[in-house]
Amino acid sequence: MDSILRYGVELTQKQKTRLNKLQKRLRREVGSAIEDYRMIEDGDVVMVCLSGGKDSYTMLDILLNLQHRAPVDFKLVAVNLDQKQPGFPEDVLPAYLDSLGVAYHILEKDTYSIVKDKIPEGKTTCSLCSRLRRGTLYGFAQRIGATKIALGHHRDDMIETLFLNMFFGGKLKSMPPKLLSDDGANVVIRPLAYAREKDISEYAELKSFPIIPCNLCGSQENLKRKQVKEMLKGWDKQFPGRIETIFTAMQNVAPSQLVDRELFDFTQLNADPNAAPSGEVAEADLPAFDFFDADNSGHIDLDQASRIDVVQVHQP
Repeated sequence: MDSILRYGVELTQKQKTRLNKLQKRLRREVGSAIEDYRMIEDGDVVMVCLSGGKDSYTMLDILLNLQHRAPVDFKLVAVNLDQKQPGFPEDVLPAYLDSLGVAYHILEKDTYSIVKDKIPEGKTTCSLCSRLRRGTLYGFAQRIGATKIALGHHRDDMIETLFLNMFFGGKLKSMPPKLLSDDGANVVIRPLAYAREKDISEYAELKSFPIIPCNLCGSQENLKRKQVKEMLKGWDKQFPGRIETIFTAMQNVAPSQLVDRELFDFTQLNADPNAAPSGEVAEADLPAFDFFDADNSGHIDLDQASRIDVVQVHQP
């Protein structure tokens, strides 16, 4: 199937132009993320976790596109976990993947019943659901010899997770673009780490991917993530560019400017009595200050010789 055609439907010229622009942008962002974090290397077998949502469809589509252009040789295997949610359309994903000619596996595990049994009605199911799903997928990756597990989380997911952990977990952490599982057996990658959700949503709509809604958690309107998402959406509207700045900040962490004693050893910080003042702490290197004199409604210009005057000394 031509990657610029919508799934099963022809596009107008205007739609084709827009889709082509989005595809180039997403391809560039995914390619940059893969290169920056060495997500995919020569000989890798990448297990693409396909949920039936817009993010994972887009991830698979872009990875297939890059596979033909990448300087390294790697294989893609799509895997979907059928969690036995009532009304789950079991034929949709196989039909779509067959149309692409992609190797795939459909797993069946009734995690839905486990979640409904363990989580009280009205409580958030996402945490347990994701743990059960992750455990199943991790184990299957080893069975098929996958060297990387690709998840469809995007930049907005990573920023939302940062604030979720700060607001509700008391931790400064998010979703890393590349992760080694706790047991050391699997490497998880997030190729959409640089991609914006609004671009993915528009791309998925233009491609007309056969989206499968999650009925297990889709009706939970008061999820903490939704609250954070709405907060960020408001910021993005009121302060354009703030979301980009937040993500940039996540890439520029200064451990010595935080308060984590495990991350930075503050106990070993001691002044060097022989050190010469320099940089921002050297007064002699600063230009003359211009102080505002509120009493006289004017300015006091201090020259090089009188920057600091000791006006009173008190010794008990």
